[in-house]
Amino acid sequence: MTLRLPILLLGMLTLFSWPPAALAAQRVAVFDFELIDTSLDGETYGTRADEKERLKKISDHVRKALSKSGQFEVIDIGPVETAAHDANLQACGGCDAVLARKVGADLSITGTVQKVSNLILNMNIYIRDVSSQKIIASRSADFRSNTDESWSRAASYLIRNYVLAPNFGGN
Repeated sequence: MTLRLPILLLGMLTLFSWPPAALAAQRVAVFDFELIDTSLDGETYGTRADEKERLKKISDHVRKALSKSGQFEVIDIGPVETAAHDANLQACGGCDAVLARKVGADLSITGTVQKVSNLILNMNIYIRDVSSQKIIASRSADFRSNTDESWSRAASYLIRNYVLAPNFGGN
């Protein structure tokens, strides 16, 4: 009788220490954000090195924030990264879902920064269900000033208020 109680307690602790499947983190592939430059500056001079670096920084920022949240397991996109960079992920008809499936993700996240001018910019984030290949959420944030700080703030806003929010900030 004295051994049954400790074994029962150990069994209960083991049972309750495993997270239910419904609470398991979703596996997400976060692809690098892409620049849509419709500015006169971009038309005249092309993409600037600092903007390319900002795209990489905000993509990494999204990955780190999602990983840190515990809501998502961020999957390494290394095996498909070259294919992703060779494609226009916003115009390829869901190829991001195909690439995300190859690395074992449940969700695909892509994004764009549209530059109208050095003063007027817009950041968009798209979340796609890999199995259905359908966009399940898309959000946008306008921001001013083409600086590291403004890009970072826009990304943080989208992450905090939509990506990490219940139902991706939807109703």
